[in-house]
Amino acid sequence: MPFAHITGWGMYVPEPILTNEDLSKLVETSDEWIRERTGIRERRIARDTDFPSTMGAEAALQALKIANLAPTELDLIICASSSPEYIFPSTACIIQDRIGATKAGAFDLQAACTGFVYALNMGAQAIRSGSVKNVLVIGTEALSRFVNWKDRNTCILFGDGAGAFVLQASDQPGGVMSAVMHSDGSGADTLSLPGGGSRHPATEATVREGKHFIQMDGKEVFRFATRVMGRAVTEALEQVHLTTNDVQWIVPHQANYRIIESAAKHLKTPLNKFVVNVERYGNTSTASIPIATIEAAQKSQIKTKDKVVFVAFGAGLTWGAMVVEWTGPLPAKKKVRIEPYRLFARLRSFFRRVLRRLEGILARKEL
Repeated sequence: MPFAHITGWGMYVPEPILTNEDLSKLVETSDEWIRERTGIRERRIARDTDFPSTMGAEAALQALKIANLAPTELDLIICASSSPEYIFPSTACIIQDRIGATKAGAFDLQAACTGFVYALNMGAQAIRSGSVKNVLVIGTEALSRFVNWKDRNTCILFGDGAGAFVLQASDQPGGVMSAVMHSDGSGADTLSLPGGGSRHPATEATVREGKHFIQMDGKEVFRFATRVMGRAVTEALEQVHLTTNDVQWIVPHQANYRIIESAAKHLKTPLNKFVVNVERYGNTSTASIPIATIEAAQKSQIKTKDKVVFVAFGAGLTWGAMVVEWTGPLPAKKKVRIEPYRLFARLRSFFRRVLRRLEGILARKEL
């Protein structure tokens, strides 16, 4: 049975920065109030030209470059997002087209902020089954477009960005070691975006009632998160007969610094073993774990052979954790140049659209 190794990683965050001081001009709040309750100082906000697909594609190409893997070698793309571009088509399919992954299947996975852990597990299981060899997993968000900028309880929390991992099959032990996934739909109304689905399709009334904004019971989400984070870590570690003493790093979902502190206390683990960057990005949902992991790897905090735990919670309610042995790129015979594939993807997409139109014209003539 092959092992699923993390061999490439990439991230993208928009340039515009929204600070707590900026927010204090929009709603009744202050830098001190926000930092005291969340640990957040600033967050990135998507520009008009930034979308989940464009940000996800940039992160994906970076990940493929590190993995030294051509997009055409991908077998599967899984995109986790709480703010997908459309209900359908999937954001994963749009990214597939943008990067030129000509033979990859692609689908979206919706598990809110736990989505990246779920998606990594799905990708790893596909590799372990032997059905695929190369999987691209993406978390990408433009949550700022679903924020009510008059609600200080939610608008202070969320930011935009994307992160991506490449998973590859290898006979060498390592990579994804264990994972747990859980859900509790009885808490579905605790954190939701009610409008836009088939229950509350967009109407004048849903817009007027604010159903297209994120709605959250902050106190209940906090209680839920502090209950499940530590348990999930322990459960994932027990599956492979490890404890927190065997782990070099824990990368939690970056939702709130106080929640991370609570998880550290529950696990009786020093806070300096947790990777934390919530102060600079806020809650980027599915993108938060890859962004935090990538920054730690870039700083050489996370090194080859390190045991790392990912843990997340989110709407649904969902939560999960994963234990990995950090690997890095697999040995390769030649260097793959990624940039030409960006141009190839654009040309391929253009010509396929033209061909589709010509086929339509010819089909009408035949009728």
